[in-house]
Amino acid sequence: MSAPAEQEFTTEIEASVQQCFATITDFERYPSWFSTVKGTKVLERYADGLAKRVALRVDMKLKTIGYVLEYEYDKPTGLTWTEVEGDLESIEGSYAFEKLGPKRSRVTCRQAVSIGFWVPGPLRTLLERQALRTSVLEFKAAAEGAARAAAARRRTKK
Repeated sequence: MSAPAEQEFTTEIEASVQQCFATITDFERYPSWFSTVKGTKVLERYADGLAKRVALRVDMKLKTIGYVLEYEYDKPTGLTWTEVEGDLESIEGSYAFEKLGPKRSRVTCRQAVSIGFWVPGPLRTLLERQALRTSVLEFKAAAEGAARAAAARRRTKK
């Protein structure tokens, strides 16, 4: 077994906190921008429509794995998740969105993963750090793209 090691990555995004929250909670669109996510399915929703449990299929290079995450929200400034079932031993994490300006945010993602089998420590740390960084940068591109599209729609309506 491998002990979970928390990784963290922070970046600034040219999108509002609300746009960041809307992008990260649109689970059905993950496969269109998140390179390792091959499929998602919302299994359960809260009364306000936000997803409570989401099944994900993820390409881990050697094989595709599946797991179900349960989400809790601090709308619109963040969310947390915990694995409730799946192929990994455990996953828990969070996104926090901090307003820097009307259309600029600081985004911090933290995640601790225990894959359930031994991988040499330095290699595991490198892989986890790289995977987290890539996922946050892919999220950044998706949120900024959505913000640009929303701004273009507003200009067209004028």
